[in-house]
Amino acid sequence: MRFIFADSLDFIDPNYDFSADRNGVRRAVHRDDRFPHEFLDDAPYDGILVSRGIVGDALIPGKYSEAQLMRFRREGARRFLRYGEDRFPGSIMMGDCGAFTYRAMPEPPYKAPDTIEFYADGGFTHGCSPDHLIFDFDDADRERHQRDVPEDIRRRYEVTLQNASDFVREARHLGHSFTAMGVIQGWSASSMAQAAADLAAMGYRYLALGGTVALKVPQLERALAAVRERLPSNVMLHVLGFGKIEHLDVLHRHGVASFDTTSPLIRAFKDAKKNYWARSNSGDLAYYTAIRIPQAVENNKLKARALEGRLDQEAAQALEAAALNAVRRLAAREADLDEALDAVMAYWSELNWNDEASPSRRAEALARQRRAYAQTLAARPWESCECKVCGQGGVEAIIFRNSNRNKRRGMHNLHVFHQHLRAFRATSA
Repeated sequence: MRFIFADSLDFIDPNYDFSADRNGVRRAVHRDDRFPHEFLDDAPYDGILVSRGIVGDALIPGKYSEAQLMRFRREGARRFLRYGEDRFPGSIMMGDCGAFTYRAMPEPPYKAPDTIEFYADGGFTHGCSPDHLIFDFDDADRERHQRDVPEDIRRRYEVTLQNASDFVREARHLGHSFTAMGVIQGWSASSMAQAAADLAAMGYRYLALGGTVALKVPQLERALAAVRERLPSNVMLHVLGFGKIEHLDVLHRHGVASFDTTSPLIRAFKDAKKNYWARSNSGDLAYYTAIRIPQAVENNKLKARALEGRLDQEAAQALEAAALNAVRRLAAREADLDEALDAVMAYWSELNWNDEASPSRRAEALARQRRAYAQTLAARPWESCECKVCGQGGVEAIIFRNSNRNKRRGMHNLHVFHQHLRAFRATSA
């Protein structure tokens, strides 16, 4: 089971100055930056997925600048991402159309011919057919017959299958070096299974199950079981956007060959608690809450309170500096745990002041956050990690502060997750 990382220009400045909180001198974005597979000693995934919606084009603006878009189309995905097959042999370069970016449109803006052109220009090894997201999913006891399904959902289902039929024919022009992947969409386990059977009959030997992000684990398991039951054993299965990575066993039970996710990196800065990952003695994933010490002069909450005259920005900057200093002194064993927590929580309370909450509720929130931070700082997980993020940055890896720091922690999480997946594969073989 292979892990494909869904990239969204996730790179960091290797020369970032933690003390001064600034990038390296004369840094050029992308050129001087490093992707996870460049910065870490080993690539923390088995392949990269690039969504057409993330790259962008004349139809849908993406995350890439115009210059980056032109360079990507000119050089190809591997060269742009510096993910050459010579350095990463056997790795997958997968593409999809980024259906979430056009989910509100009546039909996908992309068709089979232009999608094949995108994959050809990018030099992809694998590419998904243009699909249209279906968000509804029937529970096991109320599966609807197709005639009872709303017209918009039926239309999305039919468009996805028609595009797949066109796509598999167009893909023949790319030869045997390219693997066409038919995308499965459906409103229930049985409709997904029927779509999978139809795609296999078209000639696909690799299918991608879409629309899984919103599914609960039991729903995903029903869908996978139904799909696998209808497929020949030689048809491989990929799960698109698999965020429930604590449930690798579900994928393994149903013979999933690969999945893609951004979850390890994204949770570094979008999860409320599970920001820094580690592996426990039992081999399970363990999680720690990163210590939030944002920049006082750039924090929107503090700026709003300062404009209202309810906070002195110099005082906020003093609290920020004290919190940073205390955490670093703790890491150097020059301060004890309570001293560090007192400084961090003094700043946290200013950041999270809520006039609507009662004093008792504010005190409860303060105590709850202090306990989470105490667990992180007492465990000192950065000391036992061998990845480059922790080796170079030390305690800076658990300070939640700005994009360059937070993405570093995301790269650490990718490293931990890939180790976890390797161990899972070894025990499941």
